[in-house]
Amino acid sequence: MATPGNKKTLMTLYSAPDCVFAHRVRFVLEEKAMEYQTIDVDFNNKPQDLLELNPYGEVPTLVDRDLAVIESFLIIEYLDERFPHPPLIPVDPISRARVRVGLMQFDRDWFYPLFLRGYSSEDQEQARNSLRRSLAQLSTLLSQQRYLFGDELSIADCALAPLLWRLPSLGIEMPKGAKATQDYMQQIFALESFQRSLTPAEKALRG
Repeated sequence: MATPGNKKTLMTLYSAPDCVFAHRVRFVLEEKAMEYQTIDVDFNNKPQDLLELNPYGEVPTLVDRDLAVIESFLIIEYLDERFPHPPLIPVDPISRARVRVGLMQFDRDWFYPLFLRGYSSEDQEQARNSLRRSLAQLSTLLSQQRYLFGDELSIADCALAPLLWRLPSLGIEMPKGAKATQDYMQQIFALESFQRSLTPAEKALRG
């Protein structure tokens, strides 16, 4: 969400137009209805201030006043604790732990091999096959509840949705019999916050 020049900007997000990890953060920022400015990073010419804020020179990097937060899952947890309404992480410790374990599994099983460098073609194909199986298996769960961890949107949904949006570009078709998963995806994609989180490059992924 770009803010007018004469209006104080609360936060700055170093992003990239097609970065799936930055997309997660934009989705949460929009769901929280936060004012922020986005700086799109050219990886061939990284801005010096990003390198000073983040020793790895990576996006997303969120700057909130004098604090710089890196890594998408850390940023979205920080945002939920900093701006608790609407809440995106369950209050009770057991449910919170389940959501966090889910985030870790998303990253290790799918996001890292599909979107980070250094993974082999075999790793990528294994991730695609794992994701296809999970899309089919999720239908049983999602036929009984609206979202991944109940009937309220959580950071797990916000973290996974950018990957689901990219399924066509990854060459992954929805498995037969996964209607509940398809309905869940369309429900997420229809959210105003999700639509606002999309960059033009991301919108183009689905025509």
